[in-house]
Amino acid sequence: MSVLLPNMADFDTIYELEEEEEEESEPVVRSQELPRPRDAPDPVAVRGAGHITVFGLSNKFDTEFPSVLTGKVAPEEFKTSISRVNACLRKNLPVNVKWLLCGCLCCCCTLGCSLWPVICLNKRTRRSIQKLLEWENNRLYHKLGLHWKLSKRKCETSNMMEYVILIEFLPKYPIFRPD
Repeated sequence: MSVLLPNMADFDTIYELEEEEEEESEPVVRSQELPRPRDAPDPVAVRGAGHITVFGLSNKFDTEFPSVLTGKVAPEEFKTSISRVNACLRKNLPVNVKWLLCGCLCCCCTLGCSLWPVICLNKRTRRSIQKLLEWENNRLYHKLGLHWKLSKRKCETSNMMEYVILIEFLPKYPIFRPD
């Protein structure tokens, strides 16, 4: 629908013009997800390998180099990036666990409000990991045609959700990414 405003005297008056038939165009992708070309390999998921999980976020990620990434990134760079994420988790997760235990003990008296600090701290930890991964992407991985992100996935063994690091292969052509 087109709108025509002829002059300031008719400023409040809105006239509708007849629409011309538009050619069908491709839909615009408005989400943060990158469109994947048909020939792109499936993303690589780096799963949590720790023994403590708080709201789906494990206390460390597996540093084993996936064979799919051979030739795309050096194993040392991969291990360094995962080690940075693990250091962030090592710094933040013990505080989250302490608040979780305290929140569980006081849950009945506070009608569940004592769990809010844990939820907020967990969200802050996820955001700090996402910022770290974005820094790693800008520093190295986008130049190599890879994109790392923290993503929520269903566990393979149960119906629970867990956070994994997804490593996606970027298409060969540039894509506009709205920020």
